[in-house]
Amino acid sequence: MTRPQPRISDPEESDTAPAARTVRVMLVDDSLVVRSILERIVDQRPGLAVCASVASAHDALAYLAAEPVDVVVLDIEMPGMNGIDALPHILERAANARVLILSSNCVEGGPAAIEALALGASDTLAKPGRGSFSGRFAEVLTDRIMSLGQQREMPAVARVACRPPVPPAPVAIDTDQAIECIAVAASTGGIPAFTNFLANLDPRVTAPILLTQHLPDAFMEFYAKQIATMTVRKVVVAAAGMPVEANHIYLAPGDAHLMVVANGRRREIALDRRPVDNGCCPSADPMLASVADVYGGGAIAVILSGMGRDGATGAGRLKQAGGTVFAQAPESCVIWGMPGAVAKAGIAAATLNPDAIALMLGSFLSGRRRP
Repeated sequence: MTRPQPRISDPEESDTAPAARTVRVMLVDDSLVVRSILERIVDQRPGLAVCASVASAHDALAYLAAEPVDVVVLDIEMPGMNGIDALPHILERAANARVLILSSNCVEGGPAAIEALALGASDTLAKPGRGSFSGRFAEVLTDRIMSLGQQREMPAVARVACRPPVPPAPVAIDTDQAIECIAVAASTGGIPAFTNFLANLDPRVTAPILLTQHLPDAFMEFYAKQIATMTVRKVVVAAAGMPVEANHIYLAPGDAHLMVVANGRRREIALDRRPVDNGCCPSADPMLASVADVYGGGAIAVILSGMGRDGATGAGRLKQAGGTVFAQAPESCVIWGMPGAVAKAGIAAATLNPDAIALMLGSFLSGRRRP
């Protein structure tokens, strides 16, 4: 079955299922064959419906001007306006839609996919060869679409990496304790959130930053280079034995948990590849637990947008050690899973937008000893 023209869902078909239970999906890919395969995959999944299937970004924007969409499945390499160039326009035009990048660029480093995530795409998935669209791929694709589509309201703030900061509300924190280490956990939606956090962090906050962002290992070097363009801090993909130093950002590799250990007075990076209960690799839980053990009350945890509960256990341990935990507020999250788990458990000292968390840390500089 092929549809060379945009496919518009029948209003009578739409009325057969409650809107809250049906995720409206737009497919944007210049390959008619790929679109036809994706249409069959999506339409066979209960709760999902293809509302439009178009061959170009221009057609997608034209459709979005008149019709609502929950999830846009977007290719990157297309003639005319490519997916990266189209992404900001799609996010602006589709007020509540999530964008899932489906591209072969997501394999072996995928710098375009990382750029898309930084620009506000919610997730990425590698496009398989044309003979490999069934089976496991179909299950993963529809699971991700369903998960993104069930997040009904997409806050505008989550789309923009840097925006005018909102002054943080007062929070009871021990201002006599130095900020010795900042540990950040993030997943889906975390890249623009971390960019926002970093852009608003007072440069006088020199404590090392450990970042666990859920991404495949092949993406990490490019992501580190991207972060380095935003800050004067030195940014590296963490390797075992590295000293943990001020004004550095250490990014967890995609195949190991990032940890810090004490070697006498020296703090060093350690990597752990043992499975954890939540199934994530890298996982924020081992990172936060190690930071709690080494830095105690001088540790700060920042839990940003992401699916699941990774970081909740480690954040609880960090709080017990005397550290301070911040969670991203739901209105600025693509998915309020990880920060929501922390907030609902009563672990967070405050639930704020990323820029406000950064400003909160800076606002205590006058009362804190320099690390």
